[in-house]
Amino acid sequence: MASAKKEAIGKSKVFSKAIIFGDLIFLSGIGPHDPETGKPVEGGIKEQTKRVMESMKAALEEAGSSLENVLKCTVFLTDMNHYYEMNEVYSSYFKVPPARTCVQVSKLPRPDENVLIEIEAIACKSKSE
Repeated sequence: MASAKKEAIGKSKVFSKAIIFGDLIFLSGIGPHDPETGKPVEGGIKEQTKRVMESMKAALEEAGSSLENVLKCTVFLTDMNHYYEMNEVYSSYFKVPPARTCVQVSKLPRPDENVLIEIEAIACKSKSE
């Protein structure tokens, strides 16, 4: 694995949307932002979780993978009271749920916005490659 090539996807000045290292894909935390406007989607935790999962799906496809290949997620909630509603939406995206950690945090980036959730993930490349 030491000779594996590291590839960045969606680089900005401070982070990459994803890093591919060998067969592994490391996705940065994904917030509930509309890809067209950059603003958080309207609604509550269910709408925000759906937006995060759709963005995760798109980022994995861009990196040559899919939700099927997610190995581990870390879910950051600003209020653990949203746990069950988040799970309702989150679990609908996986046939086999990946390993997961879920924690409550006091703030997420862009604290002036109503961001309730962020999810990061580790996945592997699609088997067809």
